[in-house]
Amino acid sequence: MERKTVLIIGAGPAGLTAAYELLKGTDFRPVVLEASDQIGGISRTVVHHGNRIDIGGHRFFSKSDRVMRWWLDMMPLQGAPARDDLALDRPVPLSTAPDAPDPEQADLVMLNRGRLSRIYYLRRFFDYPVTLNGETIRNLGLLRMARIGLSYFRAWLFPIRHERSLEDFMINRFGRELYGTFFKDYTRKVWGVPPAQIKPEWGAQRIKGLSVVRVLVHAVRKLFRRRDTSIGQKGTETSLIERFLYPKFGPGQLWEEVARRVVDMGGEIRRGQAVVGMTGQAGRIESVDVVDRETGTRSTMAADAYISSMPVKDLVRGLSDAPPDVREVAEGLVYRDFMMVGLLLKRLTIRNTSGIPTVGDIVPDNWIYVQERDVKVGRLQIYNNWSPYMVGDPTRVWVGMEYFCDEGDGLWSQEDGAMTTFAAGELERLGVAAPGDILDSVVVRVPKTYPAYFGTYDRFEVVRRHLDAYQNLFLVGRNGMHKYNNMDHSMLTAMAAVANLAKGDVTKDALWAVNTEDDYHEEAVTSAE
Repeated sequence: MERKTVLIIGAGPAGLTAAYELLKGTDFRPVVLEASDQIGGISRTVVHHGNRIDIGGHRFFSKSDRVMRWWLDMMPLQGAPARDDLALDRPVPLSTAPDAPDPEQADLVMLNRGRLSRIYYLRRFFDYPVTLNGETIRNLGLLRMARIGLSYFRAWLFPIRHERSLEDFMINRFGRELYGTFFKDYTRKVWGVPPAQIKPEWGAQRIKGLSVVRVLVHAVRKLFRRRDTSIGQKGTETSLIERFLYPKFGPGQLWEEVARRVVDMGGEIRRGQAVVGMTGQAGRIESVDVVDRETGTRSTMAADAYISSMPVKDLVRGLSDAPPDVREVAEGLVYRDFMMVGLLLKRLTIRNTSGIPTVGDIVPDNWIYVQERDVKVGRLQIYNNWSPYMVGDPTRVWVGMEYFCDEGDGLWSQEDGAMTTFAAGELERLGVAAPGDILDSVVVRVPKTYPAYFGTYDRFEVVRRHLDAYQNLFLVGRNGMHKYNNMDHSMLTAMAAVANLAKGDVTKDALWAVNTEDDYHEEAVTSAE
């Protein structure tokens, strides 16, 4: 009997996970349509003159054992026992040296990396999440610390009863003073609007388990327990993890391996194929219109089922039978775009005062949140600390400067040379590096990186109900669901979609529940295997 076909729109983590899972456990044959010529979506790795950029920074960590084992099945842990014997709660040494011995599959391995992120504010470093320690007190001063403490207890005693915005959400968990010091300006930098205009769902998804109490409890526990060197870290809030898996040559390496396996197993991946239209009729998707980006040729493709990770706005725009109210809400959905300026430096002028030894004594952070108001850069990635193999010359420092912007605005539209000069000036202003130490640069623009929780998002249910009514259409991933998912959550939505297809279940509740309930993605999707 001929296998049924599933058209998958997008070759990012969600789309590729769906394709692999379909081939591994169902009778469906996947055909993946990717609009660009690259694999991995925003989890791809950009290579420039032998140096690698991880767009956004992807820590491979999940509370879902299924996802963790899925990653390790693709790429075994460097220096660990055979993957079948690897227990997620077993102590595993950190991967450090660039020349660490790895006789088998020397390149196709995961590294076990230490995690450090800090906030740069007042030209000083603060722990992230902010912790009550001597350094924090010295940096902020006793008066401000007292205001922060009083503000937190006030929020604890008299919380905002109905959280209508992200601002309300954060004030309830951190107090108004701490929120104003470390969250308000940075959040506006990221989203371009005040937190008071953002729906609280963003906080519920990104920092739902984090609060002052949890941070303090975690700090106290660290003082009285042995260091957990396992990669499972089951008892640790995701925002507080101390280590993570990382592909030797960046996240794109893993997704290229997944793509290779999909093709070897009989699936198909077509690059440069943009879905621009979709015909819906009688509660089913009948076909999609596809444009070949290289030739401009337009064609129609039909399948038995469709899994979409393309932006909801674009999907509805091309949908033949979407009613006016659905189109109105979809057109009003907002996305935040992203630029990365990669700079190869001779050295950093900022001192490593952390006490953590590093190669070349550079600061040990994976990334640094830049809270300062006099610059536009939002975060600094230091790729040497993600994986030493991300840098062509280990004697140099390879950094990424992250800028949050809107496609077409003044920042986005700058020519690459002007943008590099602008970024170099900000590094000098921050005291991080001198312009004369820049050896090379590259600018990467990424549209629709972050689905926003403002615009018409408060009416998103109108769009969801209409799209969920198509029995053979399943929305997955970050942009596919207009839901700010982490990579593992996107993968879990794909796994849930495949489970539904295998069972003939046309309901979509299991997909939307991922990253909604704290423990859902640990149990519900795993049990759907």
